[in-house]
Amino acid sequence: MLRKTLFGTTLALSLAAGAAFAGGHEANIVDTAKNAGDFTSLVTGIETAGLEGALAGDGPFTVFAPYDPAFAGLEPGALEALLNNKDDLNAVLTYHVVAGKVMAGDLADGQMLPTLNGKELPVQIMDGKVMIDGATVVSADVGASNGVIHVIDSVLFPGDDM
Repeated sequence: MLRKTLFGTTLALSLAAGAAFAGGHEANIVDTAKNAGDFTSLVTGIETAGLEGALAGDGPFTVFAPYDPAFAGLEPGALEALLNNKDDLNAVLTYHVVAGKVMAGDLADGQMLPTLNGKELPVQIMDGKVMIDGATVVSADVGASNGVIHVIDSVLFPGDDM
């Protein structure tokens, strides 16, 4: 089941990216996530936090994007609680965003990536898998006009002092 979901997400992102290129230009990060269809919770959070304009801007940005099954794996009520607390939501979402375009090949084991919320994301590479603060990258280097998206399998939290 997980393999099917991962394949579906990869396929959806590939199709969305292909559709964007077919239109003569690449979609920005927000539109790429919207077009993929597997990031409903993330897009809702971006819109609720008021980050849509910033993430649709020039960038470049690198977004470690949790897909819908990652949000579904949160404890009951956690997503709703975030959506109802704009400060916490903003802290969580900006913890997923790095200024600049960081491709998968640019990542190194032990690297620390500074996020837009001021905290750092630790990178770990083990057995050919890239992990960002414990979340596994399931699809890498999804291009957008203003950066790149790496799909991850869990939602990242910046710590107790959000």
